Amino acid sequence: MALGTGYRMDDCAIARTLDVVGERWTLLIISYLFFGLRRYSDIRKRLGISPAVLTQRLNGLVEEGIVARVPGAGAHDEYELTPRGETLWPVVSGLAQFGNKNYLEPKFRQDFTHHQCGTSLDDTGYCERCQVVPAARDVDRQPRPVDLEPAYTPTRGTEPHRLLGPLPR
Repeated sequence: MALGTGYRMDDCAIARTLDVVGERWTLLIISYLFFGLRRYSDIRKRLGISPAVLTQRLNGLVEEGIVARVPGAGAHDEYELTPRGETLWPVVSGLAQFGNKNYLEPKFRQDFTHHQCGTSLDDTGYCERCQVVPAARDVDRQPRPVDLEPAYTPTRGTEPHRLLGPLPR
């Protein structure tokens, strides 16, 4: 029997949110938008996702007001998170921290730092030094230890990168 779509629970905030971001690939797309990917082709290449699924997910996120389609530098549009989409940062950060702790070897773990002071954020996204939970725009993603190994081809860059900023070309 095929699984249905949607949770049909209008009075449950988690179910309503999962209706929007809970499909396979959707949170990964959102995370890559936080990490600086903006072009359809870059997202597709990084995820290895089919064009039909990526188009469907992006269109759904645009329709929900989580992602905006904006003019790109060339002939193609790009995608970026809206202010509404940026409020998903604690979800993405929490999933990243959970994965770091439970599934990844240390060399593959991602570290996030507060842009203002350079302090690593704890598992809840809190900066102990400044005593704040910074917004995504105030967070830098650090290179993973594996990205700095000479024999490894980095997939995420070898320099710190501010979230929501475009990746250097």
